Amino acid sequence: MSKDQQFNYITYGAKTNAGQISQFLSHLKVQLESTKRATPLCLWGMHGIGKTQLVKEFAHENGCDFRYIAPAQFEEMGDLLGMPNVNLEENKTSYIAPDWVPTEEGPGILLIDDVNRADDRILRGIMQLLQNNELVSWKLPDKWMIVMTANPDGGDYSVTSMDDAILTRMLHVTMEYDVKEWAKWAEKAHIDSRGISFVLTYPEIVNSQRTTPRSLVQFFNTIASITNLSSELDLVKLLAEGCLDKESAVAFVTFVNMDLNKIIPAKEILHTSDFKLIRGKLNALINKTPKRLDILSVILTRVTNYVIFMEEKLSDEMFNNLKEFILLDIMPNDLRLSMAHDLVNSKRPDLKRLYAIPAIGKLILSKM
Repeated sequence: MSKDQQFNYITYGAKTNAGQISQFLSHLKVQLESTKRATPLCLWGMHGIGKTQLVKEFAHENGCDFRYIAPAQFEEMGDLLGMPNVNLEENKTSYIAPDWVPTEEGPGILLIDDVNRADDRILRGIMQLLQNNELVSWKLPDKWMIVMTANPDGGDYSVTSMDDAILTRMLHVTMEYDVKEWAKWAEKAHIDSRGISFVLTYPEIVNSQRTTPRSLVQFFNTIASITNLSSELDLVKLLAEGCLDKESAVAFVTFVNMDLNKIIPAKEILHTSDFKLIRGKLNALINKTPKRLDILSVILTRVTNYVIFMEEKLSDEMFNNLKEFILLDIMPNDLRLSMAHDLVNSKRPDLKRLYAIPAIGKLILSKM
């Protein structure tokens, strides 16, 4: 029985993927820059799917300062409010801001991580911060927005339920795992290419307590230095079982035994000086009984993400290889359309040239 069947998990806001949440954050950043404040956002989701990493990377990529706190680690209210400062002459007590409070002008993001793992006292204290961007004697600088992460309520997570008084002080969105969005991130983060191919081949493995995007990345990092996985399969199996659940570890060993970790790399496809050799390799890999369209789909996704996120200029040779790949006879039209659509709608203007290829341009335009 899956976790979703065992528990009635409670989250709030639309269910979205990582790419859509980045758009959401971009919108809040525009609000922040025009009004100096933005409505706090709570990002809900299961553990290990990359909520915290997403916010950190958004801040870095969009020129935002970043501060992080984990209120579950706060042992007393002073960790949140700061230390009292008594002025005997004025018979007045104020509070000195704790060191996690930003001093930079911004724009910036204050990430309150795993907010509902804090105890009820801390949650009640955070309410004023959410409402006014201030607490007792200090306030956040202008152009700082608050983003929180939270695990679902109503299940087996050790969380504190939040009532309507705090829930209505923020916007909500629920992040769900999306294998294509994960693969895009993994390509940019230079995760071991064999790991990316494995996840794209077995997308259903990310469904347990131990096999999460976070634990998979930990595993892929541990095997990155192993050049030949087949020759050290016993070690690979030990490492897999140390990071993942047993079923996922078995799946990865099967993946290696079937030589699927040797899927033709996107770089080899795009930089080849003779595409006929690539065509021959692909035909040998795909034209089985039944046809291995699952492997073709994995390669297609790897090539798409590689082209979109590569830093180098798309040379004429690379473009011609890309064209040859899209127009392969073994490529079904639905996969061809999906790839072409993703490429021309990316942020790379040099991919608009695909419209000029009659077979591709006609296919894209026919589906608009």
